[in-house]
Order: sequence, then structure tokens, then C-alpha cells
Amino acid sequence: MKYNNLGKTNIRVSEIGYGCMALKNDAATNEQLLLTALDNGINYFDTADIYQDGENEVIIGRAFKQRRKDVIIATKAGNVRRPDGGLSWNATKEHILSAVEKSLQRLQTDYIDLYQLHGGTLDDNIDETIEAFELLLQQGKIRSYGISSIRPNVIREYVKRSNIASVMMQYSLLDRRPEETCFQLLHDNHISVLARGSVAQGLLLDKPAAPYLDYSAEQVTQAAQAIKAASSNQRAATPTTLQFVLQHPAVTSAVVGMRNMQQMEAALQTTISPALTVEETALLKSSIPVNYYTAHR
Repeated sequence: MKYNNLGKTNIRVSEIGYGCMALKNDAATNEQLLLTALDNGINYFDTADIYQDGENEVIIGRAFKQRRKDVIIATKAGNVRRPDGGLSWNATKEHILSAVEKSLQRLQTDYIDLYQLHGGTLDDNIDETIEAFELLLQQGKIRSYGISSIRPNVIREYVKRSNIASVMMQYSLLDRRPEETCFQLLHDNHISVLARGSVAQGLLLDKPAAPYLDYSAEQVTQAAQAIKAASSNQRAATPTTLQFVLQHPAVTSAVVGMRNMQQMEAALQTTISPALTVEETALLKSSIPVNYYTAHR
């Protein structure tokens, strides 16, 4: 397993991360999955206070209570569950300082390695939000902070105004929107990209083709066929898909949702499979037109 620095920090994260939102309500299976991932070199585990209304953090805290120093735990705040089941947005300093205490309790830890704003808009009081994260840094309750956002205009503001270590954003062969401006901006400022959605909900692997973002089902099929063509006996489809994401110099870790051992084994093959060749990368890139952000530019 390869490890990379998270932004300008000395925090080292595995190039394959665990997207814990994929965990189901089976305590024994969850613990087995998480500990097996750790034993196989995955040290980055990503959750959020809204996942399973906090239960996801509880699962992680319970699994790693005895091995806390071996793992990098990332969680998020900003979304608030309403009584009607919907979500409200709250990026205020007051909310963040309150939310972190609840996350620390659920995670059974006294510090969070990476604390992320779970979204963000230009209507937020961004300076106040940053104040909250900086205060938590000073207090030692978090080791670093970042945002989870696909909005270029929001990302630019945090790059200018804050000390974010990372931006979590969707990136795959079917979503190359970050390549236009975000990746270069973040790379130039030594801010890590944590890529999610790298298998495009399974559409690049084994799920039947369906429209995705602004791509038609036919174009999704073309992308999946390109993945298959670039794969071989030495490198299966999942490693090919994830290596496409990881070959971009801006990407620090591909955060993958793994629901079972088979999916984990497939993702772990990424680290020991032959690297994509120049020709294979070119084949993938030419399989469908590049897409771009149309909103929040």
C-alpha cells in the first residue's frame, strides 16, 4: 500500500481509503470489514455525523477503540437532520463547535484526524466557518480540516482564505469535471484531493448501463467497455478504474465504499496490479467526451 501526505500536514493516508457510508447495519460484519481493511494497509476511514444519523461514527469508534493510533479518522459536519427526516444546512461556528463534541463522543476518541465541512455555499459566513476549524486545531480536537465539495466557486474561496488540507470531491472516468480548473488549483496549493465515486455507482464495473450526470446510457456503456478493454488477466476492472483516478497527480486517495469482502479484495488489487500504461490511459480518456461543471463555476 502506498501512503501520501494529506496536504501540507505530516498525516500519511493510504492511497485506497474506506468510504464508511457503505457499511450496513450488521455490527459483526462491519467490524470484520474495518479491521480486515486496516490489516491490509488501509488506514484512512471516512465517515460523517449524518451517516445513519451518527451510528456510522459509533461503528467506527467501536471497531478501532483499541487501535486508534493506527488509523486516520475523517468525519464531517454541516448537515442537520430535521424532524421530518429532511436535511438542513448549518455551517455556523456555533454548530461546528457543538457537532465536533458529539462526533468525538461517538467515535470514542479525543481527536479527529481530518474534520471536514460537509458541503458549503457562497451564502455561508465562510470566515466564521474557518474560525471554528482553526479554533478546533488550536484546541487539539482536530489535526487538520478540509471541505467536501464539488463547487469550484466554493473551493476557490477556501483555497484563498483557509488552511484546508484537503477537498473531497467526486472523480471518475464518468466525472472528469474537476480536471478543468479544480485539480490544478489544489495541486498548486498542495491541497489533497480525496476522490469519491470512483466507480460511478458501479456503472464502470458490472451494473447495467444507465444515464449518469450528462452522459447517456450509450456513453456509459462506451466508458465501461473502455475499462474492460484496458483491463487484462493481470489487472481486473476495479483496479483499472481506481488506477485511472489515482494516476492524476492531484489525487491523494481514492475513497471507496466497500460493502463486502469481495469488493474490498477487488479494491486492494489496485495497489499490486500493473500500473496503467500511457496507451491504456489514452484509451480511457478518449472513450467519451470530457464533461465540465455547468453550475457554481
